[in-house]
Amino acid sequence: MGTEERKARQKRYPPVLQDSGERPRRRFPYVSRSFVPSVFTVMNMVSGYVSIVMAGEGSFVIAGWLIFLAAFFDTIDGFVARLTNSSSEFGVELDSLSDLVSFGAAPAYLVYKFGLEHIGMPWGLLLSSLLMVGSGLRLARFNINLIDYHKDSFSGLPTPAQAMTVASFVLWMSVEPLFTELALQKVLMVLSVLLATLMVSKVNYDALPKPTLESFRSHPVQMILYVIAIFCVLVFQAKAFFVAMLLYILLGIVRSLTRTVQEWQL
Repeated sequence: MGTEERKARQKRYPPVLQDSGERPRRRFPYVSRSFVPSVFTVMNMVSGYVSIVMAGEGSFVIAGWLIFLAAFFDTIDGFVARLTNSSSEFGVELDSLSDLVSFGAAPAYLVYKFGLEHIGMPWGLLLSSLLMVGSGLRLARFNINLIDYHKDSFSGLPTPAQAMTVASFVLWMSVEPLFTELALQKVLMVLSVLLATLMVSKVNYDALPKPTLESFRSHPVQMILYVIAIFCVLVFQAKAFFVAMLLYILLGIVRSLTRTVQEWQL
């Protein structure tokens, strides 16, 4: 295999950046620059693990907020990696493993303990595990498609979006229980199957644009809607976030169906 072919097979999407030229002399030779973003990635993983522990103890509100905390660390680690130009292939692999814990295992176990546990074995366990299996498949597919990938859109529902949808629903129902036990189980069953299916689907979802002046100029309506959504989340908290996530999910489905119909008509 030639050098050019080997380079073409390598992952080139940040946080995997290829070094070029001479490396600058490090002030601390035994500490890699990738250490800083990796700390936030590990905090993402730890938050997911503690969420699992809290769900096992019945502290569903804490478990739900810890998933949001994991999503915060997941955003910060990529930002820090780009800011410090300290990305590495180790970082992207660690990020995927952390995401599987925080956005796969944690929401799956939260759903199981919150309602599906009462369905009984094996159906409650199998249905809740769909979220973890879907997350694993979604992350694996993402990792093998990193070459020349631009983070403007996603094929399939992103795993953090799935996890925050589950967490916001659990937080909402913990404060304002609107369903009977049987109805809650049915809703959780539908959510588990739907979200797992969307993660492995080809439905296209836009990445959230950065809050910059350029974003407001190029996507004014979209940015205004995001600002309104953030305001509603601050006022109504979990219930507003769950509704916002449902709208995000439905928008991706409608847009993908519209594109499919347009392609058939051509």
